[in-house]
Amino acid sequence: MIVDSHCHLDFPDFQAERDAVVQRARDAGVKLMLTICTHVSKFEQVHGVAMAYPDVYCTLGVHPHHALDETPHSSLETLLDLATRPKVVGIGETGLDYYYDQSPRDVQQDSFRRHLRACRETGLPVIVHTRDAEEDTIRILREEGACKEVRGLLHCFSGSRQLAEQALELGFHISFSGILTFKKSDDLRATAAIVPLDRLLVETDAPYLAPVPMRGKRNEPAFTVHTADVLADVKGVSPAELARVTTANFLRLFDRVPADVAKAA
Repeated sequence: MIVDSHCHLDFPDFQAERDAVVQRARDAGVKLMLTICTHVSKFEQVHGVAMAYPDVYCTLGVHPHHALDETPHSSLETLLDLATRPKVVGIGETGLDYYYDQSPRDVQQDSFRRHLRACRETGLPVIVHTRDAEEDTIRILREEGACKEVRGLLHCFSGSRQLAEQALELGFHISFSGILTFKKSDDLRATAAIVPLDRLLVETDAPYLAPVPMRGKRNEPAFTVHTADVLADVKGVSPAELARVTTANFLRLFDRVPADVAKAA
């Protein structure tokens, strides 16, 4: 069993064949999928996807790209209310993206802090997106209670070794996507090598970033296994052991997933 800890099954890319995509994941050994919310205003469709499949769970959050437009929809009170819904197991994705700056940086930071406060009040883990914003990401995590009151992960990790080390010091997990498999990702693989096994997760970020040997195709949860195979090689363990460990890590972090699911894993 393996888990795709970050995908976007509500996106239009999957609408015409979502049942087939989920079934291909199951056939590949991907037995749990976490579909990630990027707009609170579209939460109902994200939640609807999770409710439609027994092996799909979801989160609640606003991607930093959409922080400005989503501000009217993502008050702390709204986050706390929607977080009580069945199958919601995390807060995010949220964070900072200074590469594209599609929302003003101060608005991104306010949104990030609001999500982290929702994590403190609900006990749910946070899913953090960070790009070209490492210093502010770590600073805000520290200021908002990471290590003490907030737990979570850095998703689709492509940052520096220093960022990884700082996140690990805060007790966070680190999730690797298909980027890990790319030919020019030697530095990223070197960073993955230093992350303890008990802090690792794998993901697709589907429909984006299809791993080798699927590059050029639309990504989907079934392709998690390709990233997991490369990560197993980097860590010097078998693919079966890597699958076992990352599944255990996911279930420990996202502990609102029911006990019977955890037991089956």
